[in-house]
Amino acid sequence: MEILLYVAGILFMLVGLGLSIGLHEIGHLVPAKLFGVRVGQYMIGFGPRLWSKRIGETEYGFKVLPVGGFISMSGMYPASEGKQVRGLFRTLVQDARSANDETIAEGAESRVFYRLPVWKRIIVMLGGPLMNLILAIIIFTVLASGIGLQQGTTTIASVTECVLPAGTTQSECEPSDPASPAAEAGILPGDVLVSIDGMPVSNFAEATAIVQAAPGETLDMVVSREGDDVALTITPIAAERSLTDASGQPVLDGDGEQVVAEVGYVGMGAQMGFVPQPIGTGVEMAGENTARVANLIVQLPVKLWDVGVSLVTGTERDPNGPLSVVGVGRLAGEVAATDAPVLNRFVVLLSLLGSLNIALFVFNLIPLLPLDGGHIAVALWDGIRRAWAKLFRRPPPAPVDATRLVPLTVVVAVVLIAMGALLMIADVVNPVNLFQ
Repeated sequence: MEILLYVAGILFMLVGLGLSIGLHEIGHLVPAKLFGVRVGQYMIGFGPRLWSKRIGETEYGFKVLPVGGFISMSGMYPASEGKQVRGLFRTLVQDARSANDETIAEGAESRVFYRLPVWKRIIVMLGGPLMNLILAIIIFTVLASGIGLQQGTTTIASVTECVLPAGTTQSECEPSDPASPAAEAGILPGDVLVSIDGMPVSNFAEATAIVQAAPGETLDMVVSREGDDVALTITPIAAERSLTDASGQPVLDGDGEQVVAEVGYVGMGAQMGFVPQPIGTGVEMAGENTARVANLIVQLPVKLWDVGVSLVTGTERDPNGPLSVVGVGRLAGEVAATDAPVLNRFVVLLSLLGSLNIALFVFNLIPLLPLDGGHIAVALWDGIRRAWAKLFRRPPPAPVDATRLVPLTVVVAVVLIAMGALLMIADVVNPVNLFQ
């Protein structure tokens, strides 16, 4: 059964990845067709063709390796018109020009990508990454507002009998230890918090904030017990405690140490559950994920070096480091095979898929060919040249011939392939383990 669940987790992620790639390419396809560009192919995957069907002028299909996708637009670059190329990489440049010329169908010379206004070219190339961002926002919104984030609810799970000093190794109460404010107030496991100090509470984080802000103050409290409202009074004591966030995780300072502060303390714990969040939380989660992925990409050379070192030495991988598709699939399988409740596993898998789409969004915006960001950079440079010529009343310059950048594009492609190979090998030989 565990193996079946593991495989189901991998399949879930593969289907989600395929959907993400398919929507990414639709993000390019739709505006390209709306702007009149001839699109010859819409393909999911690379390598040999598995299946395809031509509808109108476009061939739609799937290829063997589901690690990407593409659409073939007519005339990404200006036609070569027999221009000769010199230099060390002339064969690469000439081959790129020949391949580009072949996409320009006879009689459809005006329906080429490079002739579009700059803003339309940017929309076409931004469409793919934006589809991934939109999909991520939808996923995170479903998680946060539809299912809810796992955090303390208003139902009390435990009441501490006594107050133990912070940092003590003592695990049981002694007769001389003072009773906790919660025990003294008569709070019982199973009670549901209704209000504290006259303020309604909808989750344990709100109750904790009120209690922590009122050490030494007597607070009125209302709990629901077996369907009846019960009025209580409670007086938080001042105690040094490690601060936690709404999900019960410790708050860390800039050095990664737990933040300890003197706050109000009563000695009660909450049941964990999925608490629906405001509708805008999904956007906030997508923004936080985008910032993390952008920071990871900035540090990518260092992170890849660390992956290489861990691969050679066998040391533990950084769980916040980069992963390949293989690594993401392994994590999905491990999550699906755990003995956690089904909803918890589904939430983690959806979260992984949302994070994967954020990674696709950010990574594709890197301003290097052959990534979408590289095509956007070329269009912007073309626009700057045209604006400059117009400003000084000069004839408009010829469109930017990006085939001259083919040598750099090849270097970038080789680096991406090498990076993918390193991560795949590491994810097989020395995978990230989140369940130690």
